[in-house]
Amino acid sequence: MSKRKYSDPSTIELIIFDVDGVLTDGTININDDGSETKRFNVRDGFGIRLWLNAGYQIAIITGRSGESLKHRVQSLKIDPDLVIQGSRDKSEALDVILKKTGVDVSNVAYLADDWPDLCAMTRVGYPMAVHDAEPEVVEVSAFVSSHKGGRGAARDAIAHLLRSKGLYTPS
Repeated sequence: MSKRKYSDPSTIELIIFDVDGVLTDGTININDDGSETKRFNVRDGFGIRLWLNAGYQIAIITGRSGESLKHRVQSLKIDPDLVIQGSRDKSEALDVILKKTGVDVSNVAYLADDWPDLCAMTRVGYPMAVHDAEPEVVEVSAFVSSHKGGRGAARDAIAHLLRSKGLYTPS
């Protein structure tokens, strides 16, 4: 892990997620008609609802675009204005999210798995990685999940942040 100073996780107000390899296992199924499907984890979804119900914000920045993500966002009641699909520069997308939310970058966590995320995640207060992230992503992260992308990593990261706030009480 990096030697840089990270924000206190209890100060995080906004979590930004990548999608492929973070909210999914990175697999993209292409049907005969060319349509794509993705597999999302129900436990990750429950964690996202916990975070939102606690009064915090979720944003998504992804390099790909697709209808399956739109449906998932809608079902989890994530603000669609905080979802950026087809991003070619995730650092610029981060600026858009910061402007829309008014959250200071030091109060942002970013869960990622691969190189395209590095430009944004190295700017936030609390960068995080899924267990099977690329080594360079793990290197700059304050927290590395014990779960792989699409296999509970988002829930694990949310639980970590909620514990730091004294709000994680499974019962």
